[in-house]
Amino acid sequence: MSLWPFPIVVVLILINALYVAAEFAIVGARATRVEQFAARGHRLAAALLPIMRDSGRLDRYIAGCQIGITLSSLVLGAFGQATIGLALGALLVSHGELEPLGAYALSATVVLVALSSIQVIFGELIPKTVALQYPVGTALFTYLPMRWSLIVYAPFISLLNGSGNLVLRRFGVNPETSHRHVHAPDEIDLLIRESRDGGLLKARDSTRLREALRLGRHTVRQLMVPRRQIASLDLNAPLADLLAQIDASPYTRLLVYQGDFDNMRGFLHVKDLAVTIASGRDPAALPSLVRPLLALPSGLTIDRALGQLRDRRARIALAVSEFGDIEGLISLEDIIRELLGELSDEFKSASDLAPVPLPDGRWRLPGRLPIDESIEWAHNLGTPAWDAGEAETLAGWLLEQLEAIPEVGDRCTAAGIDFEIECMDGAAIRSVLARPARMPGDAHD
Repeated sequence: MSLWPFPIVVVLILINALYVAAEFAIVGARATRVEQFAARGHRLAAALLPIMRDSGRLDRYIAGCQIGITLSSLVLGAFGQATIGLALGALLVSHGELEPLGAYALSATVVLVALSSIQVIFGELIPKTVALQYPVGTALFTYLPMRWSLIVYAPFISLLNGSGNLVLRRFGVNPETSHRHVHAPDEIDLLIRESRDGGLLKARDSTRLREALRLGRHTVRQLMVPRRQIASLDLNAPLADLLAQIDASPYTRLLVYQGDFDNMRGFLHVKDLAVTIASGRDPAALPSLVRPLLALPSGLTIDRALGQLRDRRARIALAVSEFGDIEGLISLEDIIRELLGELSDEFKSASDLAPVPLPDGRWRLPGRLPIDESIEWAHNLGTPAWDAGEAETLAGWLLEQLEAIPEVGDRCTAAGIDFEIECMDGAAIRSVLARPARMPGDAHD
């Protein structure tokens, strides 16, 4: 049997591998990485970038890859049967003492299995793996062959791809967005976790990125200082009492109201009072030092609240309910802590919103811990995630479970966790002690 068909078989498999690598690479490559290469003067990257940013051109590019894979596979099969299959069949007839029909049927089967196996390994799996591991480099390497292929296959792409898009639209699917790299926040969070687990991100960097994502999910209500904990001054109080309160307060900004807390006038910066006294002016002019105070809806997401604080050049803002009632106070420091982790500020201690492990194996959880962070804390201890319901904080979720205002020492078991109320602030749960619930058969202390 002549060996001349084998080089052509190798070429056809390599062509198939080229199209497979090009398809997986263009789908797996990130436009931002290609943009970096283009900014450095890489010509192929500059030519490839418009394709990646245009969903229509990207769809045609992938369609060209699929047509190339299909054609190379069909040609390989037909060529293999017409050459190697016939030669092997004739060899079986002359030396295998088989009937011609059985010999050619057997040779066709052997060639089909052999070529398919070789093509899957060298024309599919290997180029796919290389393209997924090195998507940008592979996409750039395969761009020039693909550019000529798109010109050659243009009529087929328009016909076949157009027909496929028509069918998709009939089923209510928009083909224009089928290949775009769009991720929901939860998917981005998962990508960050995978990058950390794969060693591409340090644990600290991973935490910061995930906290940044949470800015769009956490609300002002989850991070604000509650109304009952706000340091404030009543302008109707005697001046001596006001000055004594300011002197005793550790805060640099104090809210100022007149008569009733809901009659909020603004806030006083201690620096303004110090400048007034240092300049020899009468401190009785305290009302004139009050600065206006920004108000934000308590249900506003943190990222939007940050934008308003930045636009108004404000560091603090009132959190108000949908009925206009004052619910709390949000500060720029609260948001920075959410991004950077524990940070001491003038409104609360660094551990106010962080789970704290205790020597006896339990954890102290603040009642104002956001519910998604509470669920994540429980998940890290090996307990299954629970349904948060309508609650935004751990205290709110516990109130839903208890269906009553608890007292210090009250206990409950929910979502596989034993909770004990440690501290109350009026009717609000300030902190709880928690540990995974004991399962039946667990050893007792």
